[in-house]
Order: sequence, then C-alpha cells, then structure tokens
Amino acid sequence: MSKLIVSLSPHAHGSDSVERNMYGVIIALIPALLVSFLYFGIGSAVVCASSVAACVFFEWAITKYIMKREPTLTDGSAILTGLLLGFNLPSNLPVWIIIIGALVAIGIGKMTFGGLGCNPFNPALVGRCFLLVSFPAQMTSWPIPGQLLNYVDAQTGATPLSVMKAAIKSGDASLLNQLPDSLSMLLGNTALNGGAGTLGEVCALALLIGFAYMLWKKIITWHIPVSILATVFVFSGLLHVANPIYASPIAELLSGGLMLGAIFMATDYVTSPMTHKGQVIYGIAIGALTVIIRNWGSYPEGMSFAILIMNAFTPLINTYIKPKRFGEVARKESK
Repeated sequence: MSKLIVSLSPHAHGSDSVERNMYGVIIALIPALLVSFLYFGIGSAVVCASSVAACVFFEWAITKYIMKREPTLTDGSAILTGLLLGFNLPSNLPVWIIIIGALVAIGIGKMTFGGLGCNPFNPALVGRCFLLVSFPAQMTSWPIPGQLLNYVDAQTGATPLSVMKAAIKSGDASLLNQLPDSLSMLLGNTALNGGAGTLGEVCALALLIGFAYMLWKKIITWHIPVSILATVFVFSGLLHVANPIYASPIAELLSGGLMLGAIFMATDYVTSPMTHKGQVIYGIAIGALTVIIRNWGSYPEGMSFAILIMNAFTPLINTYIKPKRFGEVARKESK
C-alpha cells in the first residue's frame, strides 16, 4: 500500500514557465521579423542579429564575471530583449551604437537590479531611450523600405508620425494628406510616402498576428493592449473632431510604435501590474501619455516614454490594487 504524502500548497503543477513564455513571445514576433526582412533586407538582418548577439553576450559576461553566478541564457530572456531592442531601432543604425544600446539594456536596465524578475523598467526600452537621447540624429534617420541591399547608406524619409507632428506645429491640416491610406499603414507599405520608422513598427498586421498567437497560448491577457489601444483611439478621436490638424484615430493606431509597445513591451510580466484592474489602469495611463507626448511633446513618438513612466508606477498600482485573498469572500459570507 502506497503512502499518501500531504505537503504544503501548491499541490498542482502547471506547464507554465519562464522559458515557455519567453520563447512564446519570440515566436509571436516572427511575423513582424519576416516583414522587416522583406522591407529592409540586409539592414534588418544586421540590426537584429547584432542586437541579439550583443544582449546575449553582455548577459553572459555580467552574470559570470561580475555577479559570479551561473549564466542562464537558455531561458530566452536575453534573446527576447535583444530582439525587442532591435525592433525599436532604424534599419541603418551602425553596429557600434547597437552594441552600446545592448550594454545599457542588459547592464543597466536588467542586471544592475539583480537580473530577470528584478528589473523595474523594461530593459529594451531603457536601451532604446538611452540611444535616442545620446544619438538623436542616428536614431531618427528613417530608411525608406525597399532598399534591400543598402545598410548605412540607405535613403531616408519622413515617417507618418513626422508628418502628423508637422501638421500640428504648422496648423496646416492639409499636410495630413501626405499620410498613407489605412490599408497601406496596416500592411507596412509606406515606401511611397517616406520612411517607415523602426524595424518593429513597419507592419501593424504582423504585430496583430503575434498578439492573437499570444492570446491563444495564454502568454498574455487582453487587458493591457486593449486598454492602451482603446484609450489612444478615443483620446485622438476627440482631438481630431475638435481640430482637424490632429490625425484620425485610425492613423494614430496604425502609425509609429504603438502596436509594438502595447502588445509586446507594456505587457512585460516584471514591469506591469499583477491584477487585471491594475493592468487596465496601467494601460489607460500609457495610452493617454502616448497621445499627450505625440501631440504636445518634443518627440513625434511617445510610446517608449509612456511605458517607462508607468513602469515606475507599477509598484504603486500593485500596492493599492491587490487581488482578493483565497477564501476571503467565503469568510465574509459566513459572518
């Protein structure tokens, strides 16, 4: 007769793991990665490969030689950070700048705080914003898609967000006629109207496919992405109705890094709130901040800054919005 051993909870084991989730997100990014190869060719390959390799190397070196711990590269977090950092960069960025961004993302954004699970800010966005402030000219030079064999010498042009910002500054709503149509922005076909932005924002449809995959695999929930997108749609729609110099809500949704940030960056487990209610509040705040920075800030894009700002508020949200304890409702009903 076998013994019945009763141990402390939890008594059930799920298939969820850090590795499963990290590689699941990487799989979800594959459609956008393939589209970036299609539009930018060798530039996309160089930027993504350099970013991933540098992030993996710096995590290995810092963990082994500075933190004196056994490296855990197999969990996929360094690969994902490198891929997301590459997605936030233009396709003509020099390799030496990419390496600096990877060092900041891993060394400052992640390992300084103790490694995976301890970082208060999204590491890829830390690296991206550092490069944007340090190398503004290189980080805002947007190659025109279709130059598959050009890398550093690729011809550049204005992005849809740049056109939107120019319309606001000049007060001339007719400038918005230069924007691609909604279908072109959904598919990433903005070559006729100028640059397409960073690698990861070239095709909204590819990012939405990744979003559907992560929902299907239950890697993330809908609360953060939907609350961000809904807030941007409503806020920008009200501005557009009030004054036509502001772009339509559809154009706002399909341009820049909004989809990439809402789906893949803001949903980072470590830097986002734990509860669904907290995630909705978090998402609404990110959406509102993004619209404010886009329309009245110095930069055409505000998604990265909005996410980092709300990363700082995540501990506060978690403190005041907590899930109910197990059995709490039953105890109240019994009294």
